[in-house]
Amino acid sequence: MSRALKSYNTFESASVEDARRRIATITPDLIILDINLPGTSGLEYLREIVAKPSAPPVIMITAHGSERTAVEAIKTGAYDYIAKPYEIDELRLVVKNALDAASLKRENRRLQAELRDARGTGDLLGTSEPMKRIHDLIARVAATDVTVLLTGESGTGKELVARAIHERSADRRSGAYVAMNCAALPAELIESELFGHEKGAFTGAANQRKGKFELANGGTIFLDEVGDMSLSTQAKLLRVLEERTIERLGGSQLIPVDVRVISATNRDLSAAVAAEKFRPDLYYRLKVVEIQLPPLRERRADIPLLAGEFLRSCVERFNLKCTEIERETLSRLMMHDWPGNVRELRNVIERSAVLADGPEIEVRDLPEEVRARRVEVVRTSSNPGNPGNLENRGDTRNESEVTLSIPFLGDFREARREFERAYIERCLVETGGNVTKAAEKVGMHRQSLQQKLKDLGLARRYVTTEEVQESPDD
Repeated sequence: MSRALKSYNTFESASVEDARRRIATITPDLIILDINLPGTSGLEYLREIVAKPSAPPVIMITAHGSERTAVEAIKTGAYDYIAKPYEIDELRLVVKNALDAASLKRENRRLQAELRDARGTGDLLGTSEPMKRIHDLIARVAATDVTVLLTGESGTGKELVARAIHERSADRRSGAYVAMNCAALPAELIESELFGHEKGAFTGAANQRKGKFELANGGTIFLDEVGDMSLSTQAKLLRVLEERTIERLGGSQLIPVDVRVISATNRDLSAAVAAEKFRPDLYYRLKVVEIQLPPLRERRADIPLLAGEFLRSCVERFNLKCTEIERETLSRLMMHDWPGNVRELRNVIERSAVLADGPEIEVRDLPEEVRARRVEVVRTSSNPGNPGNLENRGDTRNESEVTLSIPFLGDFREARREFERAYIERCLVETGGNVTKAAEKVGMHRQSLQQKLKDLGLARRYVTTEEVQESPDD
């Protein structure tokens, strides 16, 4: 066979044991495997090969008349088979086809990885600075095996981040990814779900059952809404993190587990710790690395990209004719506060696309709460000083509390100008009318912000004539 394939770099092994030793030091592009081998059979070794991630294609050599065995080999994962006696040209053709298929598969994986890196992961699409930081953190964390705590409002994509960390991990991605919502189950069932149980451990436990940690062994477990765990379950989870073993309910055997733990919550766990509702030792064990996901209102620049992707996906799934978003519609999407974050945006796009009469999502297709959105900047303060001369409503909230709303106009440029005016005015309110601090907050030079204030008609309210003439170094 080596002579027939002399154009390739080949080696031969007389047994499975010899093949294992050789493959331990090299990575073959293709394996040609005889079913009839001394010791371990070819079929047994085939199962061992295909169980590994990124396994090379395998061509089986079968005896004449053993078509049933050949079919079993194909079902097990072999690329193809050749029956003895075989023609040299037939062997060369099957080898070429197998190598070409493997090459295409590798190229497909490479292109998918490039696309994922360029566009993000699912609802994690985004090119804004907050999302660039999130993707950078995902890449850094995925290269390690640390425990990660994901925080942020509901709908910001915490499970997507957890899955992205798992998929980009070199060691974990070939293992299982197991997710569990700790708030979805009553307290008495969470421990059974996490750690499993033995037959007869409690009423209704008719059979032994593996828990989420065992199922995730070698991979990643994602514990969503971890702040909803009872204190007793928290204590057992802490022991798992520290000892890397679990014990099924009703059992006495310690079972080792090798699992990366990623947890998530939209609660303030530090406040829960202070209120003695969450164990501090578990909190710090979960929070080796914390990734806080920004709400959608803090990354509005990503809304057009997200809305376009959600529309494309919706059109494909429901075979819709609505394929565009009208410009004014997009401006209203940009100005909405999105209390439900990315999840709410997805739902709005899907609803609007389904109800749209034409090829574009128009303003009239949006839900009322998005369509009728109007805002003004209102500073609420009980301080008579009230810097910036904004209206004082007699509110007792903190001075920095501001409601941001924009009136929607027909002209996109004017709508953008109104947004700039409202956004900058909010920053000035939050900094007590201090232009230098507001410039830092906006990310502009002080002189540039002063000029912007003049352009927007705000200079008289916040800046004196002498301040406008100052240089940024003064």
